[in-house]
Amino acid sequence: MSTTPAIDSFQTGFALRPDLLVEAADPAGVRAAVRDAAARGLSVAVHATGHGLPGPVEGGVLISTRRMDGVEIDPERRTARIGAGTTWEAVVAAAAPHGLAPLNGSSPGVGAVSYTLGGGLGILAREFGYAADHVRSLDVVTADGVLRHVTPDEEPDLFWGLRGGGHRLGVVTGLEIGLVAVDRLFGGALAFDGDAAPEVLLRYLEWTRTVPDTCTSSPSAMRYPDLPQVPEALRGRYVVSVRVAYTGTAAEGEALVAPLRAIGPAFSDSLREMPYTESHTIHSDPPFPHAYYGEGLMLGGLDAGTAARVLELTGPGAPMMTVVQLNHLGGALAVPPAHDSAVPHRDAGFLLRLLSPLDGTDVAAVRALYARVAEETAPYTLGRALNFSFGGGDRTDGFHGAGTRERLAGLVSRYDPASLFGGAYGISRDAR
Repeated sequence: MSTTPAIDSFQTGFALRPDLLVEAADPAGVRAAVRDAAARGLSVAVHATGHGLPGPVEGGVLISTRRMDGVEIDPERRTARIGAGTTWEAVVAAAAPHGLAPLNGSSPGVGAVSYTLGGGLGILAREFGYAADHVRSLDVVTADGVLRHVTPDEEPDLFWGLRGGGHRLGVVTGLEIGLVAVDRLFGGALAFDGDAAPEVLLRYLEWTRTVPDTCTSSPSAMRYPDLPQVPEALRGRYVVSVRVAYTGTAAEGEALVAPLRAIGPAFSDSLREMPYTESHTIHSDPPFPHAYYGEGLMLGGLDAGTAARVLELTGPGAPMMTVVQLNHLGGALAVPPAHDSAVPHRDAGFLLRLLSPLDGTDVAAVRALYARVAEETAPYTLGRALNFSFGGGDRTDGFHGAGTRERLAGLVSRYDPASLFGGAYGISRDAR
């Protein structure tokens, strides 16, 4: 246990100043921290890697789970047992020798447990659904300091709420998740000059109407900063990229992406067959800590005109650098799981993600820009994505529909009547 409030976090844009930092090594340490916080009347927050930190932490107890990072693979049952501090990189590496893969996201350094509690939108999502749909069991310390083993048969209400409801119901110390039989894929990215962004988005939207559920993809547009850590060819350049992950054969993959290549000359083309252990190269998310603010809007659909206006608002003429990403949803994401969960907006066709670096940028100005984008997409917007509200912990509207919100509130009243785990259903702190 440590009282030093110096906390390493991937998200550096928000200060973490708890009254007490607890570096838990096991569930017993978490239980002791929760009970001590309750006795002192202090709030409790949880921190794994800090990729999706919802905002600053001022006072209370912050439980760091990064030391609880074990992975156990059961190849016969196709499952993985993962500790609360485990990153997806570790799970992918442990599963690969068995020809298996988890439903991880694009960034290997993200905490697997927090990502899953928020739903978990992965690089194979259209084929296999949300990561939360593949949870077999959870171990969670609730506000009374009790360690509960949660399954569809044991604590079924918690099993529903923890999958898609985030951290608001307790501190999850471990998960058992199902794995999928994937050891390679066809994937990568096509990068075009940003001047072609509206045309790329138009052609991309047409292409999504033809692809099978075994293809998960996302275009992204951004003006790269002129910094030494950015590849020289990209520094200061506005670029639109289309990222693809497909589990069919390489030959089928080449045929699948032919319409994308036909858009025009790409200055970078990394599409290829690869072992699943290289899947993180599809998105190549930045591996270094930085400060950022973000939003995720779940859209029922999207037309090319609206997409072009979003690009105009967020492109090189925007008041600050903004990364725009559009995740193609549907497929298995729209299919209800065997055991119902709190994961919302399954009828969404796309997820529009916005992310802006905060170094030297006014948060109020970022919010104002995002509000303009939200006005453009309002006819399509179903709600907001819990996992992608980076720095938006003060804005909790839209995460869940009214019925789910009421049911989650009932669970909070039952398991945390004193609001030890403050906030609206505890925004997940690891997302990508």
